[in-house]
Parts: sequence; C-alpha cells; structure tokens
Amino acid sequence: MIRNIVFDLGNVLISFRPSEYFENSSFPPEKQKTILSDIFSSREWLLLDDGKITTPEAIDAIARKSSLMRAEIEQIFKERTRIFHSLDHNVKLLPELKKQGFRLYYISNFPADIFDEVKNSYGFFRYFEGGIISAHVKCSKPDPLIFKIFFDNFELKPEECFYIDDTEVNVVSADSIGMKGFCTNGSKDISGELIKKLNLNPEFIPGA
Repeated sequence: MIRNIVFDLGNVLISFRPSEYFENSSFPPEKQKTILSDIFSSREWLLLDDGKITTPEAIDAIARKSSLMRAEIEQIFKERTRIFHSLDHNVKLLPELKKQGFRLYYISNFPADIFDEVKNSYGFFRYFEGGIISAHVKCSKPDPLIFKIFFDNFELKPEECFYIDDTEVNVVSADSIGMKGFCTNGSKDISGELIKKLNLNPEFIPGA
C-alpha cells in the first residue's frame, strides 16, 4: 500500500530550464550556447550537485577553461535562482495529497547553496515531512544509493513509497530498489497521471 509520495523538485514542482531563461536574455545566441555548455552542462555543475566542490571552486574551475569572462560566470552564478519558478498546478497537489493521508517527501539533485535559497523562497516546503538533497549526502540521482539513504534516514519501506521525477533514468533507478513511480517528462500538470497511478478520486485533485 502506498503511504508516501516522494517528489523530485526540479521540473516537477519548480521549473528549472536554463535554455529557456537565456533565450529571453540579452545575451547573443552564441554566448547563450557557451553559458549552457560551460556552466550548466559542465562537470563542475555535477560536482556541485554531489556536494564535492563549493561554488567559488566551481567558478574558478570554469573560468580556467571557458571563453566566458570570470565576471560573467560569477554574475550567472549569482542569478541562478532567477531561473526557478513554481509549477503551480503541481504544487497545488501537495495540500490535497496531505488531506488524503499521504506523507510527502522529496529527493532532488541540488547544490547546497542554491537549495538553501530555494527552500526559503517557496512556502510549499511546509507540506513535506522532509527530504534528501544530493549535495547534503554527497550522492546524486540516478545512483540508487541516494534512495537507500532516503529510506534509512526516514525509516520508510520502498514498497510503500511512490516516486515522481521528470527524468526516466531516475525513475528506473528508484524502481530498481523497489519504489514504484512515474516520469513526468517535465509536465506542468501531473494531476491526471497521479489520479491514474494512485487510483485517486478526481474530485479531490485541482485541475482534474
């Protein structure tokens, strides 16, 4: 029996699409490509998720090999949280799911300093019993270890948890250790899928 619903954060509850953000910026197209490749697709970004380097260390490493000016890199890091915005249709599900008796948690890949800002910016975190952030445990999805850490930390059984992520490989990893779930593919309204997957009463789900 499913008792717990576990959410990824990025592109499930909070939109994080750097490519879309920079398309609407004042940077020329070639500069946008460089920003996306040298910062957001960099090895350093993954190491930040893993909690293995700090933001100043990431900036130093990127500046040594990128054509971007160091000042540009620093500014982009300062503005990272501007890329985020709430996916309101999905966020509205949280209080409704709580009313139906589910306990809510999160597991997400996040650099520690960004997560601290995000958690303080969004009131919906009050609906969660708690969660795991990759940088805090030095382990990122899709490594199954992050799910095992989660189960141990909150003393939960995988078969009683349902996992929601925007990336298929992460859902497959969760499934490999006994936690069922589904991939949203970045959908801004997952209410219909939740109704089907969890056999929920549609009248309790906003937008259903």
